[in-house]
Amino acid sequence: MLMWNAAAEKRFFSWWRSARRMGFQRSGNRVMAPGRPQAALAIAGTTLLLLPIALPQQSAIERGMDAFRRRDFEAARKNFEQAIQENPRRALGYRLLGMACTAEGNHKAALDPYARACAIDPHEENACYYKGHTLYLLDRYEEAIRAFESTLKNTSERGRPLLGMALTYEALGKTSEAERYYRSAIHSGEKRAQADYGMFLFRHDRAAESLEWLRKAGDIVACERVRKTLENSPRQHDTNRTVPVHFEQSKLDMVVRNGARGEKHQIEAMVAGVAVLDYDNDGWPDVFLANGADVASLQKTDASFHNRLFRNNHDGTFSDVTERVGVAGAGYSMGVAAADYDNDGRVDLFVTGVRGNTLYHNRGDGTFEDVTAKAGLAGDSGWAVAAGWFDADNDGWLDLFVVRYVAWDPLRERYCGDPRPGYRTYCHPQYYQALPNALYRNRGDGTFRDVSAESGIAAHLGKGMGITFGDYDGDGRLDIFVANDTEPNFLFHNEGNGKFREVGLAAGVAYNEEGKTLSSMGADFRDYDNDGREDIFITALTNETFPLFRNLGRGRFAEMTLLSGLAAGSLSWSGWSTGVFDFNNDGYKDVFTANGNVQDNAELNTSRKSRQPNTVFLNRGNGTFQTQILPGEAFHRGAAFGDFDRAGRIDAVVTRLNESPIVLHNVTADAGHWIVLQLRGTRSNRDGIGARVHIVTGTGEQWNRLTTSIGYAGSSQPMVHFGLGGATRIRRVEIEWPSGMRQTLVDVAADRYLVVTEP
Repeated sequence: MLMWNAAAEKRFFSWWRSARRMGFQRSGNRVMAPGRPQAALAIAGTTLLLLPIALPQQSAIERGMDAFRRRDFEAARKNFEQAIQENPRRALGYRLLGMACTAEGNHKAALDPYARACAIDPHEENACYYKGHTLYLLDRYEEAIRAFESTLKNTSERGRPLLGMALTYEALGKTSEAERYYRSAIHSGEKRAQADYGMFLFRHDRAAESLEWLRKAGDIVACERVRKTLENSPRQHDTNRTVPVHFEQSKLDMVVRNGARGEKHQIEAMVAGVAVLDYDNDGWPDVFLANGADVASLQKTDASFHNRLFRNNHDGTFSDVTERVGVAGAGYSMGVAAADYDNDGRVDLFVTGVRGNTLYHNRGDGTFEDVTAKAGLAGDSGWAVAAGWFDADNDGWLDLFVVRYVAWDPLRERYCGDPRPGYRTYCHPQYYQALPNALYRNRGDGTFRDVSAESGIAAHLGKGMGITFGDYDGDGRLDIFVANDTEPNFLFHNEGNGKFREVGLAAGVAYNEEGKTLSSMGADFRDYDNDGREDIFITALTNETFPLFRNLGRGRFAEMTLLSGLAAGSLSWSGWSTGVFDFNNDGYKDVFTANGNVQDNAELNTSRKSRQPNTVFLNRGNGTFQTQILPGEAFHRGAAFGDFDRAGRIDAVVTRLNESPIVLHNVTADAGHWIVLQLRGTRSNRDGIGARVHIVTGTGEQWNRLTTSIGYAGSSQPMVHFGLGGATRIRRVEIEWPSGMRQTLVDVAADRYLVVTEP
């Protein structure tokens, strides 16, 4: 008979508790991908010495345990499978097989052996507990709770299953139940529960209590983490109540089609980007939407796949003018970037795609011309998701940055997920090769030169999704942030000599604060705390939370996700596009996220929803955010922002997979005063992209920058918007143009659009 050292086995799953308490490090359905090496290493590095006391020589279980000690998990699994064949009614063999599968990182495969062990003998040590904990890791929370309840009925050691209940209820958003089980686990003597409870309190904006419990637990690392986060948090402000944002929703007359046929091609989950632009210069922003194509041919085989341009009718409605203006497109489109690249006063369009990109030049007569080849941008250079316009060298001409995702071949698409009908899933990005991004320098004559290699951009391979620009160190040159999917994020510092240096790790934005990569999707580079330094907000997948990096100055950022309340508010959602704007005009920038699961069948495997609501995180003005969940669930993807009715409140347009896009008209009744600056460059690029604006009112100071490339695969209206709260006049407006010119306006009235031309 095999005997165990109980203390040694208790260490077997200590790795998951420590990972969970520090920030829910699971990527929705993705982290469970079989064979992920980091999962195996995590277990091999922190677990187990299985200590037999008496074993038959050469038994399958003994061989399996020896292999486990050598970290040869495949051999261990095969031997435990043999042991089960020899004695299929013995719970021990199933439990060990589950442990081997867990060590390989294959939690789905581990579940059945744990369940069988629990069914054969509910008293088999930890079998039912391991079943519950694995269900928890697979996001199957209701089943996990039932398994933990079963464990509690069949064991005298109640601490771990009680802690499992606490973590599971927290993941479900049931904080009162979670807190009750945390305290029960502590009362039962579970040592890890005090530290986990301390981090639970920190995640829920109870920092003082958090430190008290972490000190009791003797968790020096967690205490230091909380202390540093508090130290780096924004200064406190006296704020009135947070005004909820109210949107009225309408649809645009089209369907965003991904061409899916059930084969789960990776591109299907990724469409589509959207742009807010004024293509006809009538002063009212219009909407352009990218669209998919037939997956087999990657061609727009009929009009239902056409990209679309909708003209603003000035009355809250939009008219489809696609065919007349000539932007229906070809191929499988992804994203869009809008700007006036040739400084002729008319906005142009760059559309990204799976097998090539398109540059449309605005003729000024209500039509566009495809000038891709003429401009030097033709050819299939790899799957491009997003793009952004910015003036890399401040020469007055907008340059183009193109974000590439992965090398994808429809003929080599692997099968991922359960083989049962309907259970197939989109594959984890680990199965696809990373690509370099591209930088094209504007020659000023309508053509571009590829400077990806000489600038240093092409030296870094990633899986890019979002692109945004800001001057994080205040040296007068725009830097580039690229959100990478399951790879370290990039922060390219503009060296000012045509070169860019990747500094994401040194700056503290490549990984989250635990050193983990995330499924980073959309991003915005914006000053959320009104301290004059641009911060970075990122969307990611369910269970990862949406990171917020506060700019501390001196080239460093600190993550504020937990302390700000964004961790608890974003845990349940998978975010795609995003925008940091003051939606209620109270003087503090809020955060909008467009949400939807990557998988369209998540309910079959998890307790999470596939179709998800959008969210607004309302800035309280004290470094924290209040979560507002918007009505309506869908597979939301792209989002772009503007003021469609010129009322001074920020509206949004959001794409939905295989549904009509929605326009969210901001009708917040108690919104504050506002001002919108429309900049016209002379020495700088005509759009004024990159200009930094500082305002001073009787209630304080704010900073903002004119950028259009924010979120995921989209482009927003080129304007600088400020909410002013109760202020009706602005004492001073200071503009730093990309050319270096500084301009000051004084005593400016609120509640209006103000066109400012560079002197």
